[in-house]
Amino acid sequence: MKKVYVNELKNHIDEEISFSGFVDTIRDKKWVMFVILRDSTGKVQMTIEKSDENNQKLLEIMSTISVESTIKVKCKVVSNEAVKLGGIELIPSEIEVTSLALNLPFDYNNLDGVNLDTRLDYRWLDIRNEKNMLVRQIESTLTEGMREFLYKNNFTEIHSPKLIGTASESGSSVFEVKYFNDKAYLAQSPQFYKQMALAAGLDRVFEVGPVFRAENSNTNRHATEFTGFDLEFSYIDSYEDVMSLEEDLLIAGLTKVKEKYGEKIKEIFGTEVVIPTKPFPRMKLKDLYQEMHDKYGFDIPEHDIGDMNAEAEKLTFKIAQEKFNSEFMFITDYAATKRPFYHMRDENGVLQGYDLIWRGTEITSGAQREHRYEKLVENANEKGLKDDVKFYLQFFKYGCPPHGGFGIGLDRLTMLLLGLTIKETQFIFRGPNRLNP
Repeated sequence: MKKVYVNELKNHIDEEISFSGFVDTIRDKKWVMFVILRDSTGKVQMTIEKSDENNQKLLEIMSTISVESTIKVKCKVVSNEAVKLGGIELIPSEIEVTSLALNLPFDYNNLDGVNLDTRLDYRWLDIRNEKNMLVRQIESTLTEGMREFLYKNNFTEIHSPKLIGTASESGSSVFEVKYFNDKAYLAQSPQFYKQMALAAGLDRVFEVGPVFRAENSNTNRHATEFTGFDLEFSYIDSYEDVMSLEEDLLIAGLTKVKEKYGEKIKEIFGTEVVIPTKPFPRMKLKDLYQEMHDKYGFDIPEHDIGDMNAEAEKLTFKIAQEKFNSEFMFITDYAATKRPFYHMRDENGVLQGYDLIWRGTEITSGAQREHRYEKLVENANEKGLKDDVKFYLQFFKYGCPPHGGFGIGLDRLTMLLLGLTIKETQFIFRGPNRLNP
């Protein structure tokens, strides 16, 4: 029989079905045994009456197994208003034990006092917690909403290599790996390959995949491997077109999440899914510096001038809320020295790019890219990168349309949405001190 999930049971009232799941709870009463079964969509009660002689074998089976074991049940779906779990119960005729569980190292239903590293050591158990299971489903829905938006707007999904031959973007923060008799590097982003796709004439592309950063950062928002949501598109007039598309993308993703999980997020995480409206507020970096100085007495440290730091990002969120009643803020006019060589600059040398701050944290760096071969060579030489990016520069020798794009870290986006840390948000966290499970 086809597997039926908990959230589908209402469509099978009075039918014989096959149901498989975890044994969540066993309540063995004098006249009846109640078994709560669980799958990824919810819980359901299975009822075994002890007065029915035909149930003796079923009772024997259930008396020998532990909670968290998995079973497969042939059963009838019955409507019963007295049952608190959805007014539905399963009446079994056959039970097959598909796996037996040992004693758990901790109670995943009560994680208070359980060390986070211990939880991560047993991440597959940690995710059985309803809240942690919901994180995975919310991130999936967020990704689905953004993907749907791009497909509707004629984007093509691509899959670029993660093993690359040169430490192209920033040699100090890439992972070097042995590649047969040579060496390779794990890609920091699909940036160069997105642009190659546009040079090939694909016009609009995006990718959802792993990116790697060899940064020894032990914070609540950094990881050495995370999932990037990157896009690039052609025939833009300025980076304003890129910002406008990002606004639409985030509105689409957050709307999808709010429609499906808005109430649950409020109930379980205590936070609202706020759908922003266009246009998001914008400020030039020098004006933001001035505002932070005037309002909060904060001056950017000398080594960060031309860029942002964590404290500045937090204050940007305060300004966005107080001045614009927004959770988002675009910051423009960064120093070219602080940005990659492939970001376009105008005739005055002003960078044609931006950062997007949401809830006090940077979620995106985007820009109009430099598509003119001669200017790219000039910029690469200026940063001492010409030999390192020789393969990349080839993409622009034979014509390439004006274009721009950005990348978003999905894990960070979900973290900010739900008010968590990156370790709690990622399916499997990777940091300087963690390579397992």
